[in-house]
Amino acid sequence: MTADAITIQGLVKSYGALKAVDGIDLAVAEGDFVAFLGPNGAGKTTTINAITGLSNFQSGSVRVFGMDVVADYRRTRPLIGLCPQEFNFDPFLSIHKLLVYQAGYFGVAPAEASHRAQELLRYFRLGEKRNIDFRKLSGGMKRRLLLCRALVHDPKILILDEPTAGADLELKYRIWDFLTDLNRKGKTIFLTTHYMEEAERLANKVTIIHRGKIIHQGDKATLLGNQTLEQKYLELTKGAGEES
Repeated sequence: MTADAITIQGLVKSYGALKAVDGIDLAVAEGDFVAFLGPNGAGKTTTINAITGLSNFQSGSVRVFGMDVVADYRRTRPLIGLCPQEFNFDPFLSIHKLLVYQAGYFGVAPAEASHRAQELLRYFRLGEKRNIDFRKLSGGMKRRLLLCRALVHDPKILILDEPTAGADLELKYRIWDFLTDLNRKGKTIFLTTHYMEEAERLANKVTIIHRGKIIHQGDKATLLGNQTLEQKYLELTKGAGEES
């Protein structure tokens, strides 16, 4: 395995005439906590989908620990845990069985999977809900269950697509503490977020994407020290029918 957990070179993904990702290069070292920032439609989720195999792409390459995610997908998929934005659970299974089945997809034996599921549910205060289906959970509980599912097979890389969106403050801080501890133990984390406070508190590296292109990649301290980021401006536009 190479030092880089994720290596992207010349990635292009188009939807018709729209280039969602336009020839980006990106490297995430093992053990990094990267905040992947950008406005809606910038290409964040498209990039994640290419890494995890949820979307094909027209050109370029994506490697996980040196292995191509297309040619070596059987080896790369188990190395990644994805926490998406959407609540895409099987409605016919209890939340405990959801986690056990998820771990089974990656070769975790049923007994071990059940133990891991119970530990994660207990940590995220879902243990008492283990036998109900996800439709009976609150929005915050569903958000916690997404994290449990991403982690139940103990991946080397955790990819999080706005994991605290809509979370209350208590849940947000609990997730932050959990992610900080995971990263301290060596887990590589790749986080998309719209919350600058979240990126500043958690990440050691920051990558910014805009209109499908990477416009910044580097240490968080370097970005925060950029004086141009401290400037504020007010933009005024003339409405229809108004005089100049």
